[in-house]
Amino acid sequence: MKNDEFYMRLALAEARKAGELGEVPIGAVIVYEGEVISSAFNLRETTQKAAAHAEMLAIEQACEKLGTWRLEKAELYVTLEPCPMCSGAIILSRVARVVYGAKDPKAGCAGTLMNLLEDSRFNHQSQVVSGVLAQECGQILTDFFRELRRRKKAEKKA
Repeated sequence: MKNDEFYMRLALAEARKAGELGEVPIGAVIVYEGEVISSAFNLRETTQKAAAHAEMLAIEQACEKLGTWRLEKAELYVTLEPCPMCSGAIILSRVARVVYGAKDPKAGCAGTLMNLLEDSRFNHQSQVVSGVLAQECGQILTDFFRELRRRKKAEKKA
């Protein structure tokens, strides 16, 4: 049986694809009954669509693959804690379990700023597991933003 770290490494591979395109390097995979059924990475800059987050794209693909909007047996692996929009989509699609790597102090809604995913006021709750490969998931973001700042500083000097 594959473990959470195995699937998080797949999500990290997706995040690297985003980084190569100049997108914020966040990746996601959805596992259903032990099989990866979708994978995605951020495409917000490429598509100029606010909702093109890795989780949203992975959920959309998973629903298409299964032919249903209900992902009740699915597990979502994502390198960064889901934001409010993605948390809403997770709840509405009824993802059973969410595993994330790095915490998001600016928009995290799976335990950092609030925990929408386990809030009993909603008609669905997802089990949340945080901190899986957190250092690696955080480092890819740190490196990306450090390089972005370096490039912007160099452009100002030019």
